[in-house]
Amino acid sequence: MTTIGILHPGDMGSVVGACAVAAGARVLWASDGRSAGSRERAAAAGLEDARTVAAVVAASDVIVSVCPPHAAIDVARDVAGRRFAGLFVDANAVAPVTAREIGAIVEAGGATFVDGGLIGPPPRNAGSTRLYLSGREAKRAAAFFESSALEAIAIGDGPGAASALKMTYAAYTKGSSALLMAIRALAASEGVDDALLAEWRRSQPDLPKRSEAAARDNARKAWRFVGEMEEIAATFEAAGLPGGFHEAAAVIYARLADYKDAATPPSMADLVAPLTRRPKA
Repeated sequence: MTTIGILHPGDMGSVVGACAVAAGARVLWASDGRSAGSRERAAAAGLEDARTVAAVVAASDVIVSVCPPHAAIDVARDVAGRRFAGLFVDANAVAPVTAREIGAIVEAGGATFVDGGLIGPPPRNAGSTRLYLSGREAKRAAAFFESSALEAIAIGDGPGAASALKMTYAAYTKGSSALLMAIRALAASEGVDDALLAEWRRSQPDLPKRSEAAARDNARKAWRFVGEMEEIAATFEAAGLPGGFHEAAAVIYARLADYKDAATPPSMADLVAPLTRRPKA
């Protein structure tokens, strides 16, 4: 039985771990310093608590990193510092250049690196979510999720390809959501929100619902998207394209950070005030 360590199982990571359990793996996580919510998610997913990261790394054949983008390099350094010599799968929303940096870190510590990118919601239902993988051991990594709700797809031998796909996909999905919220906030601040919605219903009939969904579905997770937008901006700039679109999206999501773990999803009307606040002089 393959032993997989998940660092660190939030809403997405816990369900990814559950998929590996369903595919026949033993899956470990480290509860030290983690919240009660993390403990509940891990228990519900059938993950085994090894208590510490050191214990997870020592017992695992494979490490899968699923964390906020800003923490991805730190997780890699921690694992590399423990001389992990197994397969390290980075499944975070990071730029290709960041993915290759992570690969260099873990391979210097003795691991084999596989680049990954998750597209879709936490994979509770088959067909909802893909884990794209690239690197020389991408096909081996994909096999750890075979016959589970998570569809793992190897797309190339070069590290960075899976991250590039994730960045280009999220550039539209989360980038357009940020743009829609900003447009609605601007319209409300100028007193033309009702008129804009009326025009959209005539000429862009999907946008009223999409803008409300952007607020409802993203505000409570916005704190996670700040780093992702910054990684997307870096990806654009590395290709010679302007990164300003997604730097602005990062600011939009940062202004919604107070909605983290809110009991009730906000409406678009709720977001006008936090989105239109002026920076302090």
